[in-house]
Amino acid sequence: MSYKIVRKHEAYAYDAPKHYNMLATRLHNPEDVNDGRMVMGLSHLLPGGGCEFGSNPMESIYYIISGEITLKTADMETVLYPGDTFHCGGGTEKGVHNYGTETCQMLVCVLPPQQS
Repeated sequence: MSYKIVRKHEAYAYDAPKHYNMLATRLHNPEDVNDGRMVMGLSHLLPGGGCEFGSNPMESIYYIISGEITLKTADMETVLYPGDTFHCGGGTEKGVHNYGTETCQMLVCVLPPQQS
């Protein structure tokens, strides 16, 4: 198939490694389309929730839909607000934490490295 539509009620929860106090929902997987490689999910980070500081091999883009999240990298720390984005290459060390009082909804798009 060359395309896939996912309705809101079709998203499913999954366990995201090294994340805490959050609900991760998967929207799209690579096998959804011909030669697909992208993964898209919607993360719901509760107050006090986040992801441990570390890295993974995937290029990543975060888009903040609602709430706010504190982003930490090896050389800075900043707060991302609705409409803000963060784009990083694979291997970038980063972590996020919701210090706010409302759930942060964050759209997450990742691109796994190409297999040799």
